[in-house]
Amino acid sequence: MFHLNLGVHDDPTVHLTVLQLLYTYDFPTVIASASTALEILPVALELLFEDCVKACVKFLEAVPWSEEEEKRVLSSIPLLREEESKELLARVSPGEDDFYEEMLHGLIEKAMYSQPNMAFVKVFVAKLLRDFSSRESARRVLERAFDSNLRVVKESLEQYSSPDFRGDHNETEAIQRLHLHTAMTNGRHLLWLVERMIELKVADLAVKQWSEQAAFTVDLQKAFRDDSWRNIVPGLPAVMLRCTCKLAIAVAAGTILSSGQVRMKLVKDWLPVLISCKDSVSPMLPSHKTLYLVLEETFLRIISTLPMSDAQVLLQQCLSFSTRNVEDCPHLVTAFNTWFRRASQPPQMENLG
Repeated sequence: MFHLNLGVHDDPTVHLTVLQLLYTYDFPTVIASASTALEILPVALELLFEDCVKACVKFLEAVPWSEEEEKRVLSSIPLLREEESKELLARVSPGEDDFYEEMLHGLIEKAMYSQPNMAFVKVFVAKLLRDFSSRESARRVLERAFDSNLRVVKESLEQYSSPDFRGDHNETEAIQRLHLHTAMTNGRHLLWLVERMIELKVADLAVKQWSEQAAFTVDLQKAFRDDSWRNIVPGLPAVMLRCTCKLAIAVAAGTILSSGQVRMKLVKDWLPVLISCKDSVSPMLPSHKTLYLVLEETFLRIISTLPMSDAQVLLQQCLSFSTRNVEDCPHLVTAFNTWFRRASQPPQMENLG
């Protein structure tokens, strides 16, 4: 009578199964699930049963694992030789430092450029960004996408606003339509990106960039003075103003803490676009009217945070917010009341000294 010490203390039937395999080599029949392979593997390793180890590893490489099985695989990998564990390790371990962010960036690209079911894809990717990205990784991938899309929108509007008329008229018109469609498509992507950045609290650089678009806002105003966009991309003004409105609301609410210079430039550059849209977009849809009103109120709130000299200049440009009935523009009345109340105060600098 001999006592065989296998050095493991699991179910004895597993030990017997491995001993049987020493004689039958019927691996395909016995190793029929990941859990079975994981039970047999440590015993096979203890007995130096190389063929059985290879059969277990080969099976594990080929099948999906549950979360619990994956933990057991990870604990088994250190027991295997490098060539045996290579495929298993490749499944669970990223090969490069930026692997994680490249995946997130790829998901964002797919969300924006996958034509069928784009809305559903964007919702799902937004969930993945919330659930799996750290704040800094989200910042990097979203800023990268924001930069790319903003550049495309700017280039498209610049080319539309300064067309080359040397070619055939029909060809020039077709190119102009393409520029507008490109600006509109990427403008929608920008709006989605802005929403994600605000949601994840990583929109501070986006606000700064949006406040540095003096040339771009001039191109927008030039484009909106031309009637061509009305029949081609009638939603373009609203998309651009929604991006502005989302960022401005976050700034006014303190969700994004921006410097006084950034706040001033954000209003200074984008206020003329708002005024241009109100003047050129007709008839005004109820949704547009609401958007304009919200952006007016938000700009006025931001102006109230600026030095009085800056507020003085910007408030004068806001007179177009006034309506036939003064009671219908309380936000404008409040803004001027605030400025004049502050202006009537005695200078405080002497007291500070």
